This record gives sequence, C-alpha cells and structure tokens, in this order.
Amino acid sequence: MADYRIKLIKGFQGRKDNQIATAHSLGLRKIGDVTIQPDNEATKGKIAKIAHLIEVTEA
Repeated sequence: MADYRIKLIKGFQGRKDNQIATAHSLGLRKIGDVTIQPDNEATKGKIAKIAHLIEVTEA
C-alpha cells in the first residue's frame, strides 16, 4: 500500500470553512506545504473534497 504526497497549490481565499478545515486536517496550512498521508479511505475522501486546491502524487 503506497502513501500519498499532497501539496497545496491554491490558497484559501473565498473557500468554504469545511474545505479549509479539511486541508488543515491533512497538515496543509499555506501554499506550497507538502504532507505525506497514508493510502486509506479517510484520506481519499479528504482528497476528493479539496481536489481543486491540491496536487496529489504517490510517495
């Protein structure tokens, strides 16, 4: 099972509170932040919710 490398590429200006909270739960605070997350259903759901703000690659 591979991990995901997630990078925040767009800011939070004008975004909904739940999208900001989802990004923060992944450890993304500002543009350019990168985090490694496990490949599980919870992570996939979070990625789907903010897919337009992030760039995802396999780590």
